[in-house]
Amino acid sequence: MQNNDRDKKDGKIYVVGNKPVKELLMDNPRKVDFVAFRKGRRDQAVEEIIELCRTQKVPHKSVSAQDLDYMYRGNHQGIAARCATLDYTPLEQLLEDAVDAPLPLIVALDQVQDTGNVGVLARTIHALGGAGLIVCQHHGAYLGAGALRSSAGALNKLPVAKVGNLANAMKDCVNYDYTLYAARMTSDSANVYTAELETPAVLVLGNEEKGIRPGVSKFCHHSVHVPFQREFDSLNVAQAGAIIVSEFARRLG
Repeated sequence: MQNNDRDKKDGKIYVVGNKPVKELLMDNPRKVDFVAFRKGRRDQAVEEIIELCRTQKVPHKSVSAQDLDYMYRGNHQGIAARCATLDYTPLEQLLEDAVDAPLPLIVALDQVQDTGNVGVLARTIHALGGAGLIVCQHHGAYLGAGALRSSAGALNKLPVAKVGNLANAMKDCVNYDYTLYAARMTSDSANVYTAELETPAVLVLGNEEKGIRPGVSKFCHHSVHVPFQREFDSLNVAQAGAIIVSEFARRLG
């Protein structure tokens, strides 16, 4: 029998073995970051797991036997699922509950990959009464022990929704009557200190290098930026997000 175990080095949690991985995908697919299976393995058990990954939209990949052994030092039966260290909230539940938060503002991260930035943002959002986070299932930061440490525990208290398609998630936010703000400097973006800010709202923050993708930004109603008093390249996503979230909190207060 296989079961859960934790890699002591990086705090990642793995479920290994055919039956436990299959049951996890059937019962709680949102908990799974990705499934790795040994390259060349083709049998009914692994085919059933791959099909579950496809239907549940869980990332999966074949890896070498050496890589699999490195991921999990034990009897993994040629398959391992890396799991989140926190429980995710369904997007619909987050959107329904967010209006009752002290600050009805959700922050959506478009492929933000630095775990420290995510943790610091979560800390700020939680402290200022924000409603929660939306993160990408693909190409987003791994919310493991590092992110939890930098959030000072806020990620265990703040609702976090993990979505496979952020553009579709933003469309859902619009359908729930949220006003969407893109944090970016464009020709028509407004100074966040003088812009009209209304809630319930979603603040979209982009990838550290590429910014917000066009497919995501097209659902945003407004763009806002932090004005600089000196020539400077940019703020990192955690700094910019904290400033904008605090301005929403100041207006509401």
